[in-house]
Amino acid sequence: MMSSQYQFVLKTISLALVAYFAIDLTAHTIEGSDANFVQAIDGPAIFPFIYLGAKHMITGYDHLLFLVGVIFFLYRPKHVIHYVTLFAIGHSITLLLGVLADLRVNAYLIDAIIGLSIVYKAFENINGFKKLMGIDPNTKIAVFVFGLFHGLGLATKLQEFTISDNGLVANIISFNIGVEIGQILALSTVFVLLSVWRTHESYLRHAFITNTALMTGGFLLAGYQITAYLVLPSV
Repeated sequence: MMSSQYQFVLKTISLALVAYFAIDLTAHTIEGSDANFVQAIDGPAIFPFIYLGAKHMITGYDHLLFLVGVIFFLYRPKHVIHYVTLFAIGHSITLLLGVLADLRVNAYLIDAIIGLSIVYKAFENINGFKKLMGIDPNTKIAVFVFGLFHGLGLATKLQEFTISDNGLVANIISFNIGVEIGQILALSTVFVLLSVWRTHESYLRHAFITNTALMTGGFLLAGYQITAYLVLPSV
């Protein structure tokens, strides 16, 4: 008979799959009244764009899953701040460059790379690179580089709309500030929850399973985006 530990692993992965497919993978965009606002605005709208940026990050499950992987084994707030700052610098550069310089990239391919960034970090968390490849990647460099790709992903969402040049710089900077605020709010909650979980023995015992679930989510996201790219190559 299958051991209880393997049963638990299978149940966890199955639940992760069901939960992930339950998410509307096309929902991570700016739509509805928010989309109408973005296209109708003419001039600086600092606070509304801060709100849009914060909302986009909080609902951006792909960005948040990556950051959960980044802070999973970070025990001190100063270390969390260090790594998240590297990520923020990376995505700020490409978000601003992507929109202001009209740097066009395929949204599906960028989102696929974002999905693979989740896989990368979770795989690193379970020492996959050391055990299977005998290498020890520089985590700081990886977080910064993936931050660049995450920023391009954010830029592609804004590039879907015709945004007025009047106040564009102020609005994009405001949007980026909002993204940072949303990131801080979401990660603060995650860090508190992880800190509570770390007081129990189950934390380290289930760390492998949790990161396996993260990898599963990343592979699913990447697979979805690659499939969309192949079906709709001109998008």
